[in-house]
Amino acid sequence: MTVTKEFTRLEKSSVKLSVTIGKDDVRAEYDGILTEYSKTIQIPGFRKGKVPKNVLLRKFGEALNGEVLGKIIEKAAEEIFQDEALPRGSRPLPYAAPQLQGEPKLDLESELSFSMVYDVLPDVKVASWQGLEVEVDNVSVTDEDIARELTAIQERNSITLDKDDGQSAEKDNIVTVNYSELDDEGKTVPGSERQDFTFTLGTERNYFKFDDEIAGMKKGETKTFTKTYPADCADTELAGTTKKLSATLTALKVKKLPDVDDDLAQDVDEKFKTLDDLKTSIRTRMEKDLDLRRKSMKVNALLEKIMENTPVEIPESMLNMELDSRWRNLAQSLNTDAQGLYKMLGNSPAGAEPLIEGWKGEAGKSLHSRLIVETLVDELKLEASDNEIEAELTKIAANSGVEIAEVKKYYETERAQEYLKEEIKEHKFFDMLLEKNTVKPGKKATYSDLVLNNR
Repeated sequence: MTVTKEFTRLEKSSVKLSVTIGKDDVRAEYDGILTEYSKTIQIPGFRKGKVPKNVLLRKFGEALNGEVLGKIIEKAAEEIFQDEALPRGSRPLPYAAPQLQGEPKLDLESELSFSMVYDVLPDVKVASWQGLEVEVDNVSVTDEDIARELTAIQERNSITLDKDDGQSAEKDNIVTVNYSELDDEGKTVPGSERQDFTFTLGTERNYFKFDDEIAGMKKGETKTFTKTYPADCADTELAGTTKKLSATLTALKVKKLPDVDDDLAQDVDEKFKTLDDLKTSIRTRMEKDLDLRRKSMKVNALLEKIMENTPVEIPESMLNMELDSRWRNLAQSLNTDAQGLYKMLGNSPAGAEPLIEGWKGEAGKSLHSRLIVETLVDELKLEASDNEIEAELTKIAANSGVEIAEVKKYYETERAQEYLKEEIKEHKFFDMLLEKNTVKPGKKATYSDLVLNNR
C-alpha cells in the first residue's frame, strides 16, 4: 500500500499523523477484503465460498464498509510505524494507543484521508552537562548515629512485663483501654466504642489524644473526662470541639530494655563477642550504605542542575503510566493489588485522587531526570561489554550472598538482560557525570539525618 504521510508536532510531546491513501490502493484493499469475506461467509441459499459480491454488498454493505475502513486504516498505520527508517520521535509510545481524529469516510471513487494523534518520546536537547558545580550536604557517621542504632536494637530485644496491681500508668508504659464517647446525658454515643485499644503512653497515638488523662490511672479503673480541642487542631474533625469521654484501663505493662553491653551484642549475633564488635559492625554497615547514598545525592544534585536548563514536555500518557506504577507499588507494599488499594481508600475518588495528585510533581521530576539520562547515554553511545556484564553479575551474587549460577539463571531472559545492560550503561554515565563536574561539600549532617529524611 502506498501512503503519503505528514507529522505535525503538538503540545506536551504529542504528534498528529495525517495520512492519505490513493484511490487505487483503497479500491485494491477493498476488493481484497471483500474477496476474503466471500470465501468464508455463509448465507442461506448459497454454498460456502460461492456468495456473489453483490449479495454481500446488498446484505452487509454499511457494516462491511465500516469494517473495511478500519482494516485499511489499521494496515496503513502498521506499515508506517513498522518502518525502521521512522525516527524514534515520530513513533507512538507503547502504552498509549493512537487516537483517530474525526470520522473518515470510505469512498471508492476518491483517495482516503485520515489523521490520528498520539504521544511520542519527548524531544530532549541537553545544552551542557559538563563543567557544572553543585553543593551536597557533608554527611558522616557519628557516635550519635551508632547510639541511635543501639537504642533501636535495645527496643527490638526488649520484653514487656505486667506492672503490679495498684501501680499507676506512667509515660512510656504500654496501656490497653476500652473507651467511648459520651453524649450530654452521659450515654455512650453509638459506634464510638473501642475495645482493647493498646498504645504507648506519651506517644498520643490515639484518636482523642487522651494520654494525659490516662496517666495516673490504675488497672481496672474507669475515668470520665472532658477534652476541648483547639481550633487549629491537626485533626479537622476534632478542631474546635469539646468531647466527653469514658475510658477503662484494662491492662498495664512496662517495657524492660536490656543493658547495652557485651551480652546484648552476643544476643544480636554470636559472632559478636563484645559490645565494641557490634559497634564496629554497625559503623561498617552505615559507612557502606552512606557511600552509596553520597553518590546518589551527588548524581541527583547534578541532574537537577541539568534539568534547570533542559526543559522537557512530559506526555500525559507517560505521566499517567508513572502514577499507575506508583499506585501498584504502594498496593504491593500493603500486600494487596491496585483494586484492593482503591477499596482500602473507601472505593471513592475522594480517597485516591488527593494521593495521586500529590505524586504528580515528584513523578514528573523523576521522568524529566530519566529522559535526560537516557538521552545522554544514547548520545555518548555507551555500551555494556561482556566483561562488564560478568562483573556486575558477580557483584550482585556477592551482595546477595547467593551463587553466581543462580544470579545468571535469573538474568536468562532477554528482558532481564536488557534491563541489566541499561543499568550498567546508566552507572557508566553517572561515573562520567561525577568525573566531569564539581561537587562541593555543603552543611554538615549525620547519617541519621539522611535516613530520616529518606534521601
